[in-house]
Amino acid sequence: MSDVADTGRPAIAHGLKLQWEPAQDAHVLLYPEGMVKLNASAGAIMSRCDGVRTLADIVADLERTYATTGLAADVRAFVTLAIEKRWLEVHE
Repeated sequence: MSDVADTGRPAIAHGLKLQWEPAQDAHVLLYPEGMVKLNASAGAIMSRCDGVRTLADIVADLERTYATTGLAADVRAFVTLAIEKRWLEVHE
């Protein structure tokens, strides 16, 4: 898979649902065959993947929220992995 463009708008893939699961104390990704428990970083990224915000918007929001810089490469790497796993799709 090629790199996701800054203008790409990642969204939770069709047929999947992201939700906060209090019993797990984490975000989980639900699909017909089961669920994936996400770590805090993955949950923070996935919760912003609404199909409206661009990848650049997501990075900026995370950097603002966590008062840091330099997250673009890590966010891009996770989004690319999530696309390969078919958790996310990108709208151009």
